[in-house]
Amino acid sequence: MEYLDQLGQRAAAAKYELQDLAAEKKTAVLKAAADAMVSQTARILKANDKDYEIAVQGGMAAGMLDRLKLTEVRIEAMAEGLRQVAALEDAVGEVMESFERPNGLHIEKVRVPMGVIGIIYEARPNVTADAFALCFKTGNAVILKGGRDAFYSNQAITEVIRETLSEEGITADAVQLITNNDREVTTAFMKLKQYVDVLIPRGGAGLIRAVVENSTVPVIETGTGNCHIYVDEDADIEKAIPIIINAKTQRIGVCNACESLLIHEKIAKRLLPELGKALKEKHVEIRADERVKELIPDAVDATEEDYAAEYLDYIISMKTTASVEEAVAHINRYNTKHSDAIITENKEHAGYFLKMVDSACVYVNASTRFTDGFEFGFGAEIGISTQKLHARGPMGLKELTTYKYLIRGNGQIRE
Repeated sequence: MEYLDQLGQRAAAAKYELQDLAAEKKTAVLKAAADAMVSQTARILKANDKDYEIAVQGGMAAGMLDRLKLTEVRIEAMAEGLRQVAALEDAVGEVMESFERPNGLHIEKVRVPMGVIGIIYEARPNVTADAFALCFKTGNAVILKGGRDAFYSNQAITEVIRETLSEEGITADAVQLITNNDREVTTAFMKLKQYVDVLIPRGGAGLIRAVVENSTVPVIETGTGNCHIYVDEDADIEKAIPIIINAKTQRIGVCNACESLLIHEKIAKRLLPELGKALKEKHVEIRADERVKELIPDAVDATEEDYAAEYLDYIISMKTTASVEEAVAHINRYNTKHSDAIITENKEHAGYFLKMVDSACVYVNASTRFTDGFEFGFGAEIGISTQKLHARGPMGLKELTTYKYLIRGNGQIRE
């Protein structure tokens, strides 16, 4: 496809310029881009208003609308993400290992850019800025394919960044946005192996599955979030309720929101009536087993599908368990390997949970909402990887690099 070939060729040319940039120049460009983002707030919000109006008219769910909506505060947060990435130590050029062979060869394992990164994502315009920041800091060119729901927002943000790059004397092709929304173009992008070194999908289960199944480019799989909290028999209820409310309702449309709650049967009577009231105040629907329904009369029956669901809505599933072992078994059966938490004052139970839950991020006495590159101190993030190769959890700078071996000799030949 000629359109994609042109984007790929420009990205391939840009990557060689980017990998030769000094760390100081990359930092300066990211700071300039952050300032431009703030100064162009009205322009970006005008574009976002178009997307939001179309989404409302199309009946988009509340959780997705929340992801799509930009405000002055959220644009400032995007700019702050750029500044934080700018302030981070440059990962490129780091000597990961250094050793000398008996024959005198000196070998270094050095961190280098991947080259060209492709990112396919849904209605989250902040990803546009985050992706640019992390890819640029690591010397990678990036080709973006955002969802049609955020088309105008993504276009405005990309234009601001490209204008900044040009003003700073850097190729604007460090970041390119695919503006053709035909499904065939997206499918062809997944097969642009001659130019794209790695592809990262960010979005719902359907998008991620489509990329994994159709791509001929290596994929770093970011996952959906059926995140669990388990309230142990030795939990502190004064900690538990605020953690659960925060994890479920602080932002419902995000992958690290709590979707499933497990409660030890010995603490259920003390916890659930008060928790039920707190969730009702936040308009959260509870789908639960019989024991929970006895203590929260407003709860409705949970199905098998509920325990595996990522709702992205004001809905939570609940189930009682007889032990931490039973809770862990349930989580490992239904979770999406994203983020899960235990609330307990029992160190032994906490240790068992940390060791046995098979997820990228496992918490003790804290909200799952902290699974985020910004909160982990990575600046922005490129996504939350739920796979085990080559990255897992929030992906920052180092996860967007590879390495090569540099070998220095003095005339050695192999016999």
